[in-house]
Amino acid sequence: MLLNTYPDNWTEIATAIKQEAGWCCQKCGLQCIAPGEDTSHLSRSERMRRTLQVHHWNRNPSDNRRENLVALCTGCHLSYHQGGRSNVSPGQLSLW
Repeated sequence: MLLNTYPDNWTEIATAIKQEAGWCCQKCGLQCIAPGEDTSHLSRSERMRRTLQVHHWNRNPSDNRRENLVALCTGCHLSYHQGGRSNVSPGQLSLW
């Protein structure tokens, strides 16, 4: 099991990265859901697809230097973590 090495202010760090990206995936360009956006017209799967996440390029959640962080949509984030290229287990992937 992975230890939680995210800093206490991770939410603030992640929000800042997402804001800098304009709430768009920095890989595929998908416009994702911004805070306060009305999502009542979206299906659950569409909301999940359009959820923006912050990825650590070096896969070290304690390394929160700006150059190590990128905003990715759920699909791009999962794609990066598939194939054993991550520190995330398949069980954790299913939670996203």
